[in-house]
Amino acid sequence: MGQLIKLQDYVSRYEQNIYEYPTRYVRLKKQQWEKIYMLWESDSVIESIQPPSNNWLEEDKPPLVDRMKGLFKRDRNKEEVEEKENQLEVPESSGLSFSPSFTLNPATEIELKHQFLDQLFRFQMKWASTTLLEQSNISKKYVYDERLKYFLQRFPDTTLVMYEPIFLLKKAPVEVETILITPTEVWCISFLEEEDHAVFQGTKDRFWVKRHQDQEQKVLNPLIGLNRTEKVVKKIFELYEIELPIHKVVLSRNGYIDYSFPPYGLQLIEKRNYEEWFYSMRNNKSPLKHAQLKAAQMLLQFSQTTSMRRLEWDVLNKGDQEEKEY
Repeated sequence: MGQLIKLQDYVSRYEQNIYEYPTRYVRLKKQQWEKIYMLWESDSVIESIQPPSNNWLEEDKPPLVDRMKGLFKRDRNKEEVEEKENQLEVPESSGLSFSPSFTLNPATEIELKHQFLDQLFRFQMKWASTTLLEQSNISKKYVYDERLKYFLQRFPDTTLVMYEPIFLLKKAPVEVETILITPTEVWCISFLEEEDHAVFQGTKDRFWVKRHQDQEQKVLNPLIGLNRTEKVVKKIFELYEIELPIHKVVLSRNGYIDYSFPPYGLQLIEKRNYEEWFYSMRNNKSPLKHAQLKAAQMLLQFSQTTSMRRLEWDVLNKGDQEEKEY
């Protein structure tokens, strides 16, 4: 499962320590899968079944405050707290650790895996929108975003995903396409997917032509956003002397792309060659690498973040202040 290190302009755990959280995620995923698989094999998984809830993106309740009081009572400034957060285990009630629970008893191992991945997806959304001190108001459209789930559930754990990120360059926000940072290369990906079996005619103009069932329609040239994405990544890499190959991809899993003379360096991945490309991405067995993490760190550094202070932290500080006054 790919790791969601940045979602739009939401605050992310990975921004705090990109060298720690990717390995923590891999370890946590492995431990929890082994745990839940053993329960399932012993017919005990039903004990962890809970009623379905639609409130998993909402704020955690007061128990987090109580546990934080004992853990951080003596800390008075943000820098000290953040340092402790990176050193200590976070309470499970904070929503920042992962303990799967199921709404149905899986009949097969495949069903078990699917439910586990769905639980892990929800956990990743919390890591990509909440820290101990801050939170971002995440749009629920991402809960049902098939393309986001595609990157997170079908790519290796060592793939770091920046989904629809917004960069802040010269104090101006710049929206770019999805970026995948693998151990050996970086992929800038623009989707071009509409009806099944649609054919897209590539040109150098502002619009491409889509043909489907004897009908033609203009669609915005995907290279506009893709070239902007590549330019941003290249500039940051040049600034920090990061040497990772950068690939540009127009991806159409359910259609065809007809472009006689595509620009140099552009890969057109469509129905005829998709399986081969996807297989090569899935089978990248390289472990996390220093150059990859440095690349992610620099890209995150230039990303825009919009967040607010978590309510629990304000309640905690208020409680401490009242104790002092008393």
